[in-house]
Amino acid sequence: MSRLPLGPPRLGRRQLLKLGVGAGAAALMPLSGLQANTVSTRARVVILGGGAAGMSMANRLAMRLSGARITVVEPREQHYYQPGWTLVAAGLWEADSTVRPNADFRPGGIDWVSQQAVGIDADERRITLADASTLEYDILVVATGLQLNYHLIDGMSRDLIGSHGIGSVYAGPREAARTSDAIEDWLATGSGQGLFTNPQTAIKCAGAPIKMVFTTQSRIKKIGDRNDFDLDFFTPSDGMFSQPWINDFLKQRFDRDDITRHHGWYLSAIDPRARQAEFTGSNGNTETRNYDFLHVVPPMSAPDFVKASDLIAREGGFAGEWLDTDIYTMQHNRYPEVFGIGDVIGAPINKTAASVKAQAPVVEENIAAFLEDKPLPARHNGYTSCPLITDIGTAMLVEFGYDNDMAFLPSFSFIDPREESWAAWVLKEYMLQPAYYAMLEGRV
Repeated sequence: MSRLPLGPPRLGRRQLLKLGVGAGAAALMPLSGLQANTVSTRARVVILGGGAAGMSMANRLAMRLSGARITVVEPREQHYYQPGWTLVAAGLWEADSTVRPNADFRPGGIDWVSQQAVGIDADERRITLADASTLEYDILVVATGLQLNYHLIDGMSRDLIGSHGIGSVYAGPREAARTSDAIEDWLATGSGQGLFTNPQTAIKCAGAPIKMVFTTQSRIKKIGDRNDFDLDFFTPSDGMFSQPWINDFLKQRFDRDDITRHHGWYLSAIDPRARQAEFTGSNGNTETRNYDFLHVVPPMSAPDFVKASDLIAREGGFAGEWLDTDIYTMQHNRYPEVFGIGDVIGAPINKTAASVKAQAPVVEENIAAFLEDKPLPARHNGYTSCPLITDIGTAMLVEFGYDNDMAFLPSFSFIDPREESWAAWVLKEYMLQPAYYAMLEGRV
């Protein structure tokens, strides 16, 4: 079998209008109702990170703050459209379709430091860079994203992705493509055992491990007999998803599709050459399983230099692992001149690109108010979105916030968040990427 040489497809304008989305696709990521008034300031603003969160803030603040010196610290010259990696790993997109130069989105009039930050002195308001130079700030925006801790799984490293039957959708575009290749190699054998995992930490795009199960099952059905393949899903929690209704749906759907659920277990070690995976249970006992394909989702945390700083949470469920941020105002709980956005913050949900879009206008508005010594007016409701792929060609558009026990936060009246639909799939495959790039430019 060969992977399909496809990138993100294009729909004609007439087709888009039939769907009711057209140029309004960015409505998937709601706009702020706050009015933006330019603030004159000489403040030194440092943004750590040039990914979705950092680039969005760079563009927004460049337009909002007149006279500020804005510096972005980001060593990578390429921007990754990470929401597309599940489609790459599913064999539907090419890896290159998720990569563009950072220069395409970088606003004029800012300083760009192509180095890695290695330290934060919050008391002195100073950042240390990899070459030992420093940057001082009046406002700091921590938008570093998170860190993939493959090393916490004994025997695992990024280099193994694509070999020995190992895949992982999170590591990068090339690794997502190698994950697709590993799945194809397994399916070509005509049978075997697939193990899919969730770690014992919060993760970005919590639906991605589930999407990998469903897209793999869809590929199996296209080339052979589903009964010849065993699919098992291991998760340390007793649930599948934070939103209660979706959690119940997924449990029922896994059981209906004969995907075996193992709750209370996480991947703790791998023997790649033997194709064996060790799982640790909630009581500390271990089990070893043979596999033909293994999808690894590593433990995740804030980057080490953030964890080593005084900005890390000191207590509660985020202690030692995530940025200590007020989940509504996005302001640091102990250092008021520091704001957090994106995957790095300690929050019960929110590690998605859609969350960044909802957070960015809040951070912008509250930084502007802080610089003018005014109360912070904007609040984030926890909005997050997961286009949950349930088959190649169908998905559910799941949107909710902090108050997720009772209500969804739907963007489109014609898409029922409780139903699998082609329309939700089209939004995932066709429309989210242009909306995402508009977000980076600060236009939505």
